[in-house]
Amino acid sequence: MDWLAGNVGVVVALVVGLLATSLLLLLLLLRSAHNGRLLSGELDSADREIAKLDTAIAERAARLRIVRELHEVAVGSISAILRQAEGSRYVVLTDPASASRSAGQIADLATGALTDLRRIVTISGDGDTPAVAQPSIAAATDLIATMTSAGLSIGFIESGEKFELQQGAEVAIYRILEESLANALTYGGTGTDVRVSFTWTAEGLQVLVDDDGVQAAARRDGLDPSELAQQRSYTFQDDLNALTEVVEGEGLTEMRERTVAYSGIFNAYAVPGVGFSVSAIFPALRYDNGVHGVNLER
Repeated sequence: MDWLAGNVGVVVALVVGLLATSLLLLLLLLRSAHNGRLLSGELDSADREIAKLDTAIAERAARLRIVRELHEVAVGSISAILRQAEGSRYVVLTDPASASRSAGQIADLATGALTDLRRIVTISGDGDTPAVAQPSIAAATDLIATMTSAGLSIGFIESGEKFELQQGAEVAIYRILEESLANALTYGGTGTDVRVSFTWTAEGLQVLVDDDGVQAAARRDGLDPSELAQQRSYTFQDDLNALTEVVEGEGLTEMRERTVAYSGIFNAYAVPGVGFSVSAIFPALRYDNGVHGVNLER
């Protein structure tokens, strides 16, 4: 007791310290419980989102399987239409009745194929999207004018004897040109010079889009592009990278896929000290039929 009486201050300090520590531990415990509830809620929300994504992926996969199956059916119907049409050409004069029956069968097959194609559009999720006119090469002039107004300086050269293209091919070429010009504006900026050339061959088309985006950036900074190029020393590795490096990107992937869909060869690469180059070469576009790429009327 004497010790306590003589050390009241120490005891009070110890009690206050214990109370403060207990209060701190209680606060930490409450905060931990609160954070745990928050974390649990976030985990539950993440689990729900993952479940939604899993469901969406499963639905997409199911739609894709159905689309593939309907696509195969439609392709089979169209193949039958072609066979019937080929047969009708040879009997239309010698056996009109047979040709008439064949025409009826062609109409029935075409109706079935059109129905399957409409189902594909509906199942793929685009059935409610309003139909819009598809672009064509003829609209390339308007596209060039639009991109010129946006800040590009575009020169267009077309050579060779132009021939009529399938609508799908027209759309593919237009989109490749559109994406190339958009990339030139995005990465090169305003004032970028772009050279667009369409070279028509006997059976194909070569599309080339070159820009000087690197030099355009130098011009905007008040530098002389030619002096800048002279100051830089190029190595063999620079040239090798320009030839072999695969440039990736969503837009480039789409352009490559559009080119390959019509048996073409796609290339996109940076030109050191200058800018960027895109080429899409279609060797047999004139008679492309998705299978052979040759003139089936020979």
